[in-house]
This record gives sequence, C-alpha cells and structure tokens, in this order.
Amino acid sequence: MRHLNTAMQLYLSGLLLFGISLFLPAPLSAIGLLLATGLAGYHVTFEGLQDTRSASRQHHRFTPNIHLLMFLAAAGAILIGSFREAALLMLIFAGAHFLEEYAEGKSNREITALLDLNPLEARRLTPQHTVELVAVSDLAVGDQLQVLNGDQVPTDGTITRGTAVINEATITGESLPREKRVGDPVYGSTLNGDSSFQMVVTKTSEETTFAQIVALVQHSQTSLGHTATWIERFEPRYVKVVLALIPFVFLSNRWLLGWTLATSLYRTIVFLIAASPCALAAAAVPATLAGLSNLAKQGVLFKGGHTLTELTELRAIAFDKTGTLTQGHPQVTDVNLAPTADPQLVVNLLVAMERQSNHPLATAITAHFTPTHTLPLTVTNTVGIGLQATYHGQSIVIGKPTAFPALPADVAQIIHDLTTQGKTIVLLAIDQQIQLLIALMDQPAEHAAATVAYFNRHQIHTELITGDTLLTGQAIGRQLHVQHVSANTLPTSKAALIAAQQRRFKSVAMVGDGVNDAPALAQATIGIAMGAGTDVAIDVADMVLMTNDLTKLTTAHRLSARLQHIVRENLCLALAVVVLLMILNVLQLTDIAWGVVLHEGKYAGGHLKRPTAPVS
Repeated sequence: MRHLNTAMQLYLSGLLLFGISLFLPAPLSAIGLLLATGLAGYHVTFEGLQDTRSASRQHHRFTPNIHLLMFLAAAGAILIGSFREAALLMLIFAGAHFLEEYAEGKSNREITALLDLNPLEARRLTPQHTVELVAVSDLAVGDQLQVLNGDQVPTDGTITRGTAVINEATITGESLPREKRVGDPVYGSTLNGDSSFQMVVTKTSEETTFAQIVALVQHSQTSLGHTATWIERFEPRYVKVVLALIPFVFLSNRWLLGWTLATSLYRTIVFLIAASPCALAAAAVPATLAGLSNLAKQGVLFKGGHTLTELTELRAIAFDKTGTLTQGHPQVTDVNLAPTADPQLVVNLLVAMERQSNHPLATAITAHFTPTHTLPLTVTNTVGIGLQATYHGQSIVIGKPTAFPALPADVAQIIHDLTTQGKTIVLLAIDQQIQLLIALMDQPAEHAAATVAYFNRHQIHTELITGDTLLTGQAIGRQLHVQHVSANTLPTSKAALIAAQQRRFKSVAMVGDGVNDAPALAQATIGIAMGAGTDVAIDVADMVLMTNDLTKLTTAHRLSARLQHIVRENLCLALAVVVLLMILNVLQLTDIAWGVVLHEGKYAGGHLKRPTAPVS
C-alpha cells in the first residue's frame, strides 16, 4: 500500500509538471515534459516489465503485456523529440491503471470487515468446573464452553445444557431469532440474546460455517470471470502481433515507400499509437461513463463499467428473501378472536406482555394493537413455551402452537391453513383456553412483484434463495411468481447454488443484503446489494441499489441493453478512426500530435453516442 501511495504521489507530481511545462519556453518545456513522463510512468513501466519477466518465466515463453506496448510508444515519441505526446500517452495510461489497482485493492478491506464480525474469545469450562477466558483460535473439538446472554457464539457446536434464543442473521439472513435446546446446533459469530447455555465444540475456528463464508468470498473475488479470462489470454497475443508488425512497418516505410530514416521511424511511432488497444476501449468508455453517471443520480452505483455492460447478458437472477424481496420485518396479517373472548381484556393482556419482550414478533404485535389500559404484569420468558404471566389468578400464556399440546380442531385447522401460506402463528391462552390467534408474515417489498415480472417477461430465469423454511419461501415465491424457490440454505450452499446456475445459464446475478449473502454475491457474475444492507454485502457486490428500490434494477437492465447497441456503433466508429489514422499515416497527412488527439481524444468532444438512463 505504501508503494502504491508513493507511485500515486509521483504520478500526481508528473501531472502537475506536465501542466506547468505547457507554458514554459521550449528548452525548459522539453525537460519538464521528460520529467513528467518519467514520474507518471515509472510505476506502470516498472510493474509492466516485472510482470512481463515473471509471466515469461512462468510460461517459458515471451509473454508481454500492454504496459510494454505503451512504454515503447512513449519511448519512441521521446526518441524523435515528441515530448508532449510521450507525456500525454503515459499520463492517460497510468491514470487508468491506478483506478484499476484501487478497485482491486478493495478485496482485502472486504475480508477484513468480515473477520471483524468473528468473536475473538471464548469461555471454556475446565475439568474443575471453573471458567477460563481463551482465544477462539485455541479451542479444540470436544471443549466445553459457556455462552452468556448477549455473547457471540464463539464457534460451531452443539448445546449440551440450557436453552437459548439465538440471532442467526449472520448465517441465515433471517431476522427472526431461533429457539435452541439441548442437542441443537449453534454457529460461530451468531448472537445469544436470551439466556446462558453450555455447548460442546464440534468445529475449530478455521472450520466453522462463518470461516467458510470468509473463504468463499476470498476465493470468488480472486477467480476471474469468462470475460476477464479471455482478456488475460488475449492481451499478450495482441501485444506480440503489434510488436511483430513494428519492424515490418518500419522496413516497409524505409524500403517500399522510400522514406528517410527519420520519417520511417516517425511513421512507425504513429502506427504504434494508432494500433494501441486504447482505441477499442474508447468505443465503450464515454458511453459507459455517461450511463454510470445517469444511474448514479438515480441511486444506482456500479463499481466498474464492465458490470453495466454485463447486465445485458444476464440469463438468470437470484434474490435473497428477507430485506430484498420482502420488507425485512414481520407484520400482523390475520387476527382471530375466540367467540367467548373479551376483546379489550385480551388486547390489553397481549400488549402488556409483549412490551416486555424484544423479539421481532413482539415488536410487530405491539405496533399493530392499541390497548385501552396498561396492565402491570410480571412476565417470564421460557424457551419452548413463550411468555407467561398471572392476571387475577388466571394463567396467561403467549407462544407458538407447539407450546400448546392439545389444540381444538377448529384452531388447528386455521393454524394449518395459515402456516401453509408461510405465516408465523402466535397464540394467547387464558387458563389453557385459546382466546386469540395472530398470524404474522414478512410482506413482499414494494415493486418486488413488478421487478420479478419484468425479468420473467425478458426470459431471464428468476429464483428465490432463502435460509427460511420451505413453506415460507414457497409462499413468497407464489405471491411474486418467482420461477424457482430454494429454502433452508446456508451461506455456503447459497454460493454453490449460484455456481450451479452459472454452469446452466452462464451469466447469473444475485441480489442480497446480508453477511450471509456475501459468498453468493461474490460468486455471482453480478453481485447486487441493497443499500440498507450490511457493509460487507455492499463491499463485495458489483452494484448497489442505494434507495432499496428494486425498480432501479430494471432501469439499469434497460439502460444496459441500450448501452450495448450504442457501444457497437461506437466500436465501428473507433475502428474507422484507426483505419483512417493508418491511411493518413501512409499518406504522411498526420503526425504524432494528431494521432494522439484522434486516437485518445476522439470522444472528448462528444462525438460518440452516450446513453441516458430511462425514466423508471
């Protein structure tokens, strides 16, 4: 990093010196431009020569890169006295290179952000039944641990004593905590929010589910996509062809056309500038930048122009459920009151008890119901049963259906009908008599149905991937007409599902918002994060919807299709410019200065088409 900062300082110094040299008298200007070329191009030239040497040794053959080509062009320009053009070439190329290195450097920061979520210490039980604080990395399989309420679970294991309500959002992405009993598995980095328990370690810190998330993200970010792999293979071949043509062009100029040595060398340098790959890149750069700018104004951010151009090649798109296709929090959808129940009393009891719980279902219930009186109740929370209190000698229980062993047939039928719709049921009983049945569900997000319908219309396969139950996933899938639903998925299996889809559809996007989505986002051809998601998900993703508005995704897809058409037109224009430069060079009607202007700056005047984002 320090080396890169030094190189950037040298580049900026070269850029400043270039600007000053343009206003200096001829002798001083030449010296300033030479220094500017050296300062700006030192890092990329040195790196290019090193990469060429190491790649050639690795492949046992000469393997040059674009850096070498640009260095030769700048050196040739200096050799014939075109100092300004040499500096301009190196400044343009080095500037683009620094932006690329900055983007690549984000990977390490993303991995660091993930590792910061991992617990560092654990409470290990000794044979003498005392507790010692040890590093998580020192834990071994079979160690007995104590986890207090509010602690992060140190590593993967199994509960051996006690019960707990654990927030597993970092693993499953689901907002509702899960009740755990003896024999149930627990995962490292999840949060114990209710009571203390004891567990036995089943995996070391390097083998946990969370460690696999980190490893998958790291592996996916270092793996090249199809396009990147093709470019990596194409680059040395292209450079070799250009290098091979240089002596041919020079000799043709010298002997076939009968030009002088100086003229032949000069025209060869113009050829080298015209043949550089920047010409083809310029076909996409202005249009892509215009598209990125327009989308940014609408709250859609891209980490690279290639992501916008790849959107048009999309063949499948997978959505996380909670917080992506849904609103991310449960809401009351159904209320059934027993015919003999006192509505005011039941609501007052319900709200008084639920207000003493921090469970997401309790938050949704208290937001939905308005009591007429505040009842002073003493409430206990028992895992496996729910909330319990006593009012005027009567036993009040609020819990899930499993807390009530004998339910009336009519209540059981209502519960069956609602659970098949993916809803969560909460019951209130007074002296074991069911008085109130509430159904809650995380409702679809605004525009979710329209977004899924858009991709279905465009023959793009849609899939819902969730860590929630199959019933809940299928219920949301039916509402939104998603073509396929995968449920009960852990982060590792999410990434595996995306990889399987890539084998089938090639280009696959993943839309998510949580830490548990990070491996899938990194694995996908295009990772898309919701702006309200975790920092890790946003950092790993290629594209961010800052306003959490799914319609912006369809807006970007439409613009991508328009961009592809415009880039093709611009590519034809760019190739025409290259051919024109070649012809003008042979006719001696252009010089290096005009070669640089036409080649590198042909889009500066706005001659190439630029797309505007469609209004959503």
